[in-house]
This record gives sequence, structure tokens and C-alpha cells, in this order.
Amino acid sequence: MNQFVDGEWVTDYDPTNEDGEFDRQPTSFRDTVAPEDVEAGRYHLYVSYACPWAHRTLVTRKLLGLEDAITVDVVDPYREEGGWQFTPDKEGCTADSVHGSDYLREVYVEADPDYTGRVTVPVLWDREEETIVNNESREVMRILTDRFAELGNGVELAPPALRDDVDRILDEIYEPINNGVYRAGFAETQEAYDGAVTELFDALDRWNETLADQRYLAGERLTEADIAMYTTLVRFDEVYHTHFMCNHNLVREYEHLWPYLRDLYGTAGFGETTHMDHITEHYYTTHPDVSPKRIVPVGPNPDFEAPHDRAELPGEPPV
Repeated sequence: MNQFVDGEWVTDYDPTNEDGEFDRQPTSFRDTVAPEDVEAGRYHLYVSYACPWAHRTLVTRKLLGLEDAITVDVVDPYREEGGWQFTPDKEGCTADSVHGSDYLREVYVEADPDYTGRVTVPVLWDREEETIVNNESREVMRILTDRFAELGNGVELAPPALRDDVDRILDEIYEPINNGVYRAGFAETQEAYDGAVTELFDALDRWNETLADQRYLAGERLTEADIAMYTTLVRFDEVYHTHFMCNHNLVREYEHLWPYLRDLYGTAGFGETTHMDHITEHYYTTHPDVSPKRIVPVGPNPDFEAPHDRAELPGEPPV
């Protein structure tokens, strides 16, 4: 993997620790938006359709009705040694409409010329202050939910009465599921892989049972927790099952997780922000240590639009 060290781009960053375990580097930009600074058009999102962390923010933006308030640029799903690249001639990708950069790493240097760390998406950029506000996906979701409510459609994705539950669930699914697929896929020892994949499927089993009699992770309301679960589950059968060796089960083999995923896919904001062509190209061509031949498989093409019976459970999607 690649990253900056004191503003210099290096291409030999090793993301595993001495035990062969994937060790995700913490994000670096962790500010928020002050209430008095909220205004339409001031803030901009840099995303990849391929990345589950960036995908979270796109779903949140759509659900909250913030498309006109916060602009977006999309990087190429193929990430080479130069990092995330802007290739506007490629389908689904855009130019950097703010800086005219060729690579996203140039945006990071605009924010901090001496930056040390990885260049990741999403990035929430402040046009007025000319800096990165935040590049931590969970915090960007909450910034959109809280700070930009006045510019949106009134949907609440972390309502006060459920906020503690939402935060607890986000904590509970992050390490074993959201990050767990990466811990399995990038493991460099059998012990590290076995531990990660066991925790992953134990957690999937648990949430499969939880969803037997409730429509969403926090009960009757769709929340940020469902967005975070969705962006992992929708990639699972086509990418993580094979590419990251998470092959104990397919999501399609779960009695409740599979219809839950289809329920979310059919909810406005989820399916239309899901670009499986970008997802499969990114994973199978960008991790040569995992998939050295960079061949993108033809399937399995799950039918996310198949009917489901989740609407019979209490609760309904946000309008």
C-alpha cells in the first residue's frame, strides 16, 4: 500500500503487524462543521463507488436529500501506485471539480503539505477554508446527519431516542464485520486469518438471528447502522467471499440477512449508489498481493431486486 510520510509519497507501506494481522491505520482529519458554517455549496465529498467507507457517505447524502447542498467527485476504481486517480473519461468517474488534480493525494497535500498517512476516501472538503474537514466515514455520516439537517429533507438517521443504540451497533459491527472482511483478506498468517474469519461469521450469525423479528438493526427505524452494514453486505458475495476468502457462507445463504439486504437495496438511496462494476474492478485489480493476475470474475451477480417479505415486519423506510 502507499502513503505519505512528511509530505513525501512512498509506495512500500505494510498494513500488517508483526503477527500478520491487518492493522488499519487511523484516519487523520477529524474535525467537524460548526453550525454557523453550514451552507449549501460550501462542502464537497470525494468518494469512490468501490469503497464501502465512501459508499456510506453517498447513501447518507441521498437519504438526507443533500444532493444539491453537497457536491461530489468520484475517483477511478482502479488504484495504482499513484493512489486514487481522477479519470473523467471513464464511465462513472469525474474530474476533480474543486482543484483540477490528477490524483486525490494532491488534495491531501493542499490540506497539509507535511501530511503523513494514507490517502483514503471519503474526504469532506471545505471550499472556504480550503482544507479537509474529515476523512473518517463514520464521522462524516454523523456530520451530515446532525449538522446538515436544516438543508435536508427532515429524515433522521440517528434520532435522539435511538442514538445510543445506533452508536453501540456501529461499534459492534465495525471490527468483526466492516473491518473483519479486510482482516481476513489481508491476513498474512493462518492464525490471523482464522481469528478474523471466525469473528466475522459469528457476528453475521448473530445479526441474522436479530433480524428474524425486526426490520432494521436498531428496531423499526432505518439508521446509520443499517447504512454501515449494507455497504459491507452488498459487496460480500461478489467480492469478500472469494477475493478475501470469507467463504464459510454467502450472504444469500442467510435466512434473514439476505432479504434484509434486498430490502435495503430497494430503498431509495441504496441501490442507485451501488456500482458493482466499480466494486469488482477495484478489488480484483488493486490488490496484487491477493489477486496477482488482476482478473475480474464474471459473477455471481446476486439478484438484489428479488422480492422479499421484510415489509411485513414493523417499521418502514424513510420517506
